[in-house]
Amino acid sequence: MSYIPADMRRFVLKRAHNLCEYCGLSQVGQAATFHIDHIIPVTANGPTDTGNLALACVACSLYKSAQQTALDPLSNKPATIFNPRLDIWQEHFQWQDVQLVGLTPTGRATIKALKMNRPAILAIRQEEHFFDRHPPKWHR
Repeated sequence: MSYIPADMRRFVLKRAHNLCEYCGLSQVGQAATFHIDHIIPVTANGPTDTGNLALACVACSLYKSAQQTALDPLSNKPATIFNPRLDIWQEHFQWQDVQLVGLTPTGRATIKALKMNRPAILAIRQEEHFFDRHPPKWHR
């Protein structure tokens, strides 16, 4: 784990509007503090600068870990994991109620690798919908 200065952490939180930049979950209402994720992991020489950092819910952060690629379940070929600094979310994903659907190899591989449609997160999204936090406004 790399030290993230407080001012850099605040910048990442503000830029992400307190939403996980992978799955869109709002930090509001969650018990756990979201992680500052190195998109390119430190173990792969990813820098600790704002261009390589993303806000990630605990689950997305832990499931992503140091992965940069994963298998696209449709083609069974490697695909890059979604990069919030380079990729446009709406080009790779869409909402189908509380289920996340991958539109591209990157989207499908990311959903599978980060387990973005596991039963627990689907239940959380149902609850978030009740509070008008799902889908996130910038994902609508």
